Amino acid sequence: MASGDQMPKLNLEKDKVDRTVIDYIKIVEAQNRARVEKLRRIRRNNLITAFGLGVGVLSIYGYSIYSVSQEKFLDDFERPAIKN
Repeated sequence: MASGDQMPKLNLEKDKVDRTVIDYIKIVEAQNRARVEKLRRIRRNNLITAFGLGVGVLSIYGYSIYSVSQEKFLDDFERPAIKN
């Protein structure tokens, strides 16, 4: 295809297309619409899953930082006396 990636439009009245070809075109268009809808549904589900996983990871990270900042057991640590 030279200039564009699309085939030229088909004029059904001018080009004298057979009825079976028109029926076949309609079948292919219906299959293509179904395929596109399926891909849209899959993409939506993938985005929802990615968002859920991202929220989970960020919440675990935030909780880890929060819990480590509250730990005080090393603040009162005294060095043991050295025996001579």
